[in-house]
Amino acid sequence: MAGLKHEDALLRGVSLMRNATIRIQRDKVFYFDPMGIEEDMNDADFIFISHDHWDHLSPEDIRKIIKEDTVLVAPESSAALLADEGFGNVTSVRPSESYEISGVSFSTVPMYNVGKKFHEKEKNWVGYIVRIDDADYYFAGDTDFIPEMETIKADVVFLPVGGTYTMTVSEAAKAANIMRPAVAVPMHYGDVAGAAEDGEAFVEGLDESIRGVVLK
Repeated sequence: MAGLKHEDALLRGVSLMRNATIRIQRDKVFYFDPMGIEEDMNDADFIFISHDHWDHLSPEDIRKIIKEDTVLVAPESSAALLADEGFGNVTSVRPSESYEISGVSFSTVPMYNVGKKFHEKEKNWVGYIVRIDDADYYFAGDTDFIPEMETIKADVVFLPVGGTYTMTVSEAAKAANIMRPAVAVPMHYGDVAGAAEDGEAFVEGLDESIRGVVLK
């Protein structure tokens, strides 16, 4: 029971809004790759962008959630695009680095494809491990299963499972089973890529020690 309560606490305020858009609401509000935002919210304290593609970097959607003091974090190419769109307070990051901004600690993880060219390693695009309320949340972005995942330690992982541009269901489950988080959440399926049932299939492939959660 204690473990269940811990896992529930890790997911408090966590939602999958669409595709690969994760929102976490605690004392601060965090967004990862916002797209498809249906109404003006203007509540973001932090916005993390993984890479340049339209379904992950959407100026239109960022404008719906940004406020005067929002911190935007993005890899170099994405930061340049945000600057061109007139956004300020943008921190440019590189893979495999650690940062602290406004009291929030996070590190970057390489994000790339293996054997396909949708997301090339040379682009220096990133996933993020963000420390929130004494727990580590890993947002993988659009990635394949990569060697760097073998050393990741996180309490909650958000992994793409839809295939084509990212890991498949089985590859994502393998990655989660290696990282061994408390909670694993599938994303990037049933919309831009992948089938609606991929989320449940991912959960079924997890080791018993990992709680798989399909966010609705």
